[in-house]
Amino acid sequence: MEKDQFIDFYDLMQISPRAEAETVQRVYRMLSARYHPDNPRTGDRDHFVRLSQAYQVLSNGGKRAAYDVQYQLHNTHPIAVFEQSEFAAGIDGEANRRMGILCLLYNRRRSNPDYPGYAILELEAATFFPREHLMFPLWYLKDADLIQQDDSSNFVITSRGADYVEKNLSSYGSLHQLLKAAEAGNIERSAPDPEPGAGRRGDA
Repeated sequence: MEKDQFIDFYDLMQISPRAEAETVQRVYRMLSARYHPDNPRTGDRDHFVRLSQAYQVLSNGGKRAAYDVQYQLHNTHPIAVFEQSEFAAGIDGEANRRMGILCLLYNRRRSNPDYPGYAILELEAATFFPREHLMFPLWYLKDADLIQQDDSSNFVITSRGADYVEKNLSSYGSLHQLLKAAEAGNIERSAPDPEPGAGRRGDA
């Protein structure tokens, strides 16, 4: 792991940040057996090392508390892939923005099934998209039954939406890389604006 690279241990282990110690231990046992270098079919030394690092931190109350502070700070920064021109405001980026939202909800549902939703403010923070530019894709995805809102008004992916992602993801190279990065716990986040009040892409 590079010195300054942050690894999302929760994404890596596909568990909720609220996961209890027993869950951390159970999931680690399963994944470590799968990725152990001695496993001739699914062994992956690098992935196994990252899993061991995750377990050492998340299974220790003090280390986990310190890690959670870093985790919260890291997740306040937008996801870098959404800065790319293919997600720019306007009709040319519309299909990409819809698929980007679906991928975020798909990953959240996989890694955090007890809390699978994104609030509108979380989507704004994760994607760089101002609320005004989120409303049309969210309307479309709801109308197509690819997403719905839960009892807390958070947006969650439906089974039809998950099928859509799995069927069409290969056509969206950067989003495919995003979900693969999530599996490794290293989704790239953008640095905060260097100047207070700097405008975000897409703002008027």
